[in-house]
Amino acid sequence: MESSVVPVAGIQALQVVTILLGGPLVSGVIAKAEARLQGRRGPRVLQPYFDIAKFFRKETVVTEESSWVFVAAPIVAFACYLVVPMLIPVLTTFPLPLGYSGDILGGGFILALAGFSIALAGAESGAPYAQLGSSRAMTFGALVEPTILFVIFAVALITRTDLPYALSATIRSSTSQLLRPSHLLASVAFFMVVLVDTGRIPVETHSGTLEFGMIDEARTLEHSGPLLALLTWGATMKQLILYTILINVFVAPWGLASTGSAVAVALAVPALLLKATVVGLVFAIVDNTFSKLRLFKITEFVASAFLFAVLGVLVFFIGGG
Repeated sequence: MESSVVPVAGIQALQVVTILLGGPLVSGVIAKAEARLQGRRGPRVLQPYFDIAKFFRKETVVTEESSWVFVAAPIVAFACYLVVPMLIPVLTTFPLPLGYSGDILGGGFILALAGFSIALAGAESGAPYAQLGSSRAMTFGALVEPTILFVIFAVALITRTDLPYALSATIRSSTSQLLRPSHLLASVAFFMVVLVDTGRIPVETHSGTLEFGMIDEARTLEHSGPLLALLTWGATMKQLILYTILINVFVAPWGLASTGSAVAVALAVPALLLKATVVGLVFAIVDNTFSKLRLFKITEFVASAFLFAVLGVLVFFIGGG
C-alpha cells in the first residue's frame, strides 16, 4: 500500500516547525553532553523548554532609556529565524516553492538582520554591559560576514550555483565533490564561522557569567519576560539553522527525503536532529578541549577563517579545486 503524499506547503511548514521545536532539544542535549565531559551531572535535556516557558510567564521590564526598538528587535530577530528554514534544505532533497525565493547569500543577510536587531536592542537598553556586548558583536561581525561571503563564493564556484538545494545536490552526487580541496577549505572556514556565531570557545564562553568576557550573551542582559524568551528560543533556532547548513549543504547532505511521501518526510525529521546532535557533540568537545581566547586574539581567529575561505577560492583557480 502506497504511503500518502504530504503537500509541499505542509513540508514547507514542517521545516519551520522542525527548527522551531528542535532547536531547544539540540541545545539541551549539547548542554547535557558538556556537563558530562566536565564531570558534572548537568541540566535535564528538556531544560531549555522549561526555561523558555518560565520566561514567557515573567513580566517584561523596560528601562526608561529604551525606545520601541528595544521591544521590537527580539520579535524581528525571531521572525528572521522563522524565515531562513524556508530557504534551505532542512528535510528534503528537492526544492520547495519558497526555496527558489532566496539563495544562500539571502539567507545569510536574513541572519545578519537578526543579529543586527539584537545588537541594536542591546544598544537601546542604555545598560553599559549590553552596549559593550553589542559593540563587540558588531566589531567581530564585520570580520565574520566577509568570511561567509568568501565561503559562499568558493562553493558557488565549485557547484556553479548559490542556491542551497543545488549546492546540496552537487555534494550529494559524488564523494569526490565532497573531498575536493577547495570544498574542504570552505567547509573548515564555515565551521569556524559557526563557532563564532554560536558563541563557542575559543571565541566566547557561552555559559559564562563574567560580563567583561561576554559578547552575544551580554546583548540580552537587560531583556526579561517574553522578550527574553524570544531571544533565548531564537538563539537555539539560530544554532540549529547553522548546524543544518553545515550538515545539509557542506558536510553530510544525506538522510533527506527524496520524495514527498509521509514516511520519507517523517524519517527526515529525526535524521536531521540526530545529525545536528552529532555536530553539536563535536562543538561540545571543542568547547571543553580549548581555552577561551583573549578578546584581542579573537580577530586573529576570525581572520584565520577568512584565510581558509580565500585559500579555497585560490585552490579552485590555481589547482583546479
